[in-house]
Amino acid sequence: MKLAIIGSGFAGLGMAIQLKKAGYDDFVILEKAGDLGGTWRDNLYPGCACDVPSHMYSFSYELNPGWSRMFAPQQEIWDYLRRCADKYDLKPHLRFGSTVDALEWDESDRHWRVTLTDGTVLTPKAVVSGIGALHVPSLPAIPGAERFAGTVFHSAQWDHSCDLEGKRVAVIGTGASAIQFVPPVAEKASSVRVFQRTPPWIQPKPDFAIPRWVRGAFRHVPGVQRAFRNTIYWVLETRAAGFTINPKLMAPQEKVARAHIARQVHDPELRAKVTPDYTIGCKRILLSSDYYPALSKPHVDVVTEKITEITETGLVTADGTEYEADVIIYGTGFKVTDALGDQRIIGRDGLKIQEAWADGIEAHHGITIAGFPNLFFLLGPNTGLGHNSVVFMIESQVQHVLSCLRLLTEEKAGSIEVRPSAQRKFNDRMQRRLSKAVWSEGGCKSWYLDEHGVNRTLWPGFTFEYWARTRNARSRDYKLSR
Repeated sequence: MKLAIIGSGFAGLGMAIQLKKAGYDDFVILEKAGDLGGTWRDNLYPGCACDVPSHMYSFSYELNPGWSRMFAPQQEIWDYLRRCADKYDLKPHLRFGSTVDALEWDESDRHWRVTLTDGTVLTPKAVVSGIGALHVPSLPAIPGAERFAGTVFHSAQWDHSCDLEGKRVAVIGTGASAIQFVPPVAEKASSVRVFQRTPPWIQPKPDFAIPRWVRGAFRHVPGVQRAFRNTIYWVLETRAAGFTINPKLMAPQEKVARAHIARQVHDPELRAKVTPDYTIGCKRILLSSDYYPALSKPHVDVVTEKITEITETGLVTADGTEYEADVIIYGTGFKVTDALGDQRIIGRDGLKIQEAWADGIEAHHGITIAGFPNLFFLLGPNTGLGHNSVVFMIESQVQHVLSCLRLLTEEKAGSIEVRPSAQRKFNDRMQRRLSKAVWSEGGCKSWYLDEHGVNRTLWPGFTFEYWARTRNARSRDYKLSR
């Protein structure tokens, strides 16, 4: 085949759909699991839902008038992706159970050697990595973790065979997943202890069931759903100013979050525990209207002391207190920068991806990397968002990949590779902007930053700006080999 896509979440399927539309049919989608869906296939924990409005968290060319809620639950998003795969006839291109073990560029024949874990070797001319960022669970290194005699699992690997009814549950972490599953867990467990390192800023979630007549209007009245989506886009987009231009502009956002705490948390001790001491937006702003009420229940506690050890029967904190537990649930998120840097990819002249990223992961527009011809990343370095929908970013990146493929065709070239100077110029300018953004100036540590404190995750600007920059690949930024 001419092209291999790795992953079948929003990124992989979005790439495949646009390839079909552009007339490309000689491609394969390699999926390590037994079904498509990516993040929305793997995260099956109770309460799992999107924290971006449903009508924005979808492909712009495949609007869904049937979303049941303003913020769609996991199952609906997964079903949406399946319908997209069916509508655009992607099933013949999907190869399930195909885990990619290594990629190696063959300079003599100008193709990639894609080795799967079963030993199969594919030789596509180009590769698009759509593995995303939220698929490798991050587990903290806590001494004694292997000794725990009870049930242990990560939120992305939920153990549905574990009945939490009447159990003593310890939750480690208070990120985006934890604030969704803690309320339903608290409904069943006899006790819940939430071990919190840093409290998140949380705003009320404006979620509601979309009335049937509104869904009918979306379905039958031309332009209504498009106008609704556009309104959501611009409302979300206005938040970028505070994130990227001046952190002081985040003051209204913080006011909303503080009012939310005051309204829902009446106990002074708990209120002090859940109130952050950093600028809102420095970590991901979370949305929930039932998390604080769950923490306020008499059988739920928030523990802020550091966990120093896990024993056979529970967890021990720095003050020497031992908390007994029957179940430990990790809500500790994912390895984001590591997920890219740990891949076995060898480019031109034997260059390993780890060598190219010795000073930190980076790419031109987050998509192409010098030394790695015909290789494209979707949701690569610095293309995540803190204020809008990453599906918008994915669509922009897909169009950029297509423009690179058009350059290959027009120039009758064998490979296309970004020039080191273009990549350097782009990343230097971007890091200068990031150094002034709330993620660097907000007074917190987050998974947005690498081990050197450099933001390798988020885009430092408006999404329409990214769209304009990536719409067409500039030939002067690339080297084409004929």
